[in-house]
Amino acid sequence: MPMLRILMLAAGALAAAGMIHAQTKWDLPAAYPATNFHSINLNEFAADVDKATGGKLKITVHPGASLFKAPEIKRAVQGGQAQIGEVLISNFSNEWALFGADALPFLADSYDESVKLWQASKPFFDKKLAEQGLVALYSVPWPPQGVYSKKPLNSGADLKGMKWRAYNPATSRIAELVGAQPVTVQAAEVSQAFATGVAESMMSSGSTGWDAKLHEHVKYWYDTQAWLPRNLIIVNKAALDALDAPTRAAVMKAAADAEARGLAASKKANTESLDKLKGGGMNILPPPAGLTTDMKKVGETLLKEWLDKAGPEGKALIDAYRK
Repeated sequence: MPMLRILMLAAGALAAAGMIHAQTKWDLPAAYPATNFHSINLNEFAADVDKATGGKLKITVHPGASLFKAPEIKRAVQGGQAQIGEVLISNFSNEWALFGADALPFLADSYDESVKLWQASKPFFDKKLAEQGLVALYSVPWPPQGVYSKKPLNSGADLKGMKWRAYNPATSRIAELVGAQPVTVQAAEVSQAFATGVAESMMSSGSTGWDAKLHEHVKYWYDTQAWLPRNLIIVNKAALDALDAPTRAAVMKAAADAEARGLAASKKANTESLDKLKGGGMNILPPPAGLTTDMKKVGETLLKEWLDKAGPEGKALIDAYRK
């Protein structure tokens, strides 16, 4: 009898070990607050995967740059320190020019155009990311970018000398072209930067402004609809390939659902965040003609510079987008 009991206990231990082995855990670092629509969408994606796989794949979302800072996330996923992550893809345009296509001012200046540009970009991204051991799962745009300023603006010249928050190469270059002083500030530090005078102006969405409670420090936002930068959810290819076929299929299905849901959430967040900023005392304004003209000139310069840098691949992407 004792031997039978030992065998039963051993069998139970082996079964438990098998269950533990069968469950895969992934970490998903993200740069934005837990309350941001991107982060909420990530949690819904993780919940969908959990449900579809019967708990076989558990994805833990780490918002607010709590696991890795924004610029570190892509490398962390490439190196397997995290299996999956969310990045602002234009942050990596110095690495490969095409990653910055969605941050070219006035190239794609509406949600419909943003979707079109993403569809044109995806085949190029898939090829590049595959070389880096990565797979693009899905992408969600931020709301259209406007100009935040502590003082009223009539033209690009009014930005001269102002401290301009930059978060990628394109926003740094915009600062240079209008004579502003670029200061690199990540999303998690925007509120403090404007509160302490480290930054006085920037180009960003209403969503980022509300996350940072910028109405407490900034009185003007000009709706320039400059571009809609994209977040991209990337996964380590080896980690994805290690999943069994049904689990992998569940991830891809959840990703497609998250892309559609995220687009709708972005549109909703755009309207709601601007209403909240206005309610908090910020002036939400159409851009004066002089500011629009000057910013469009900046956009033309950036596109020309980008095409020079991106070469034939860049031209092919723009041609595909403009078809």
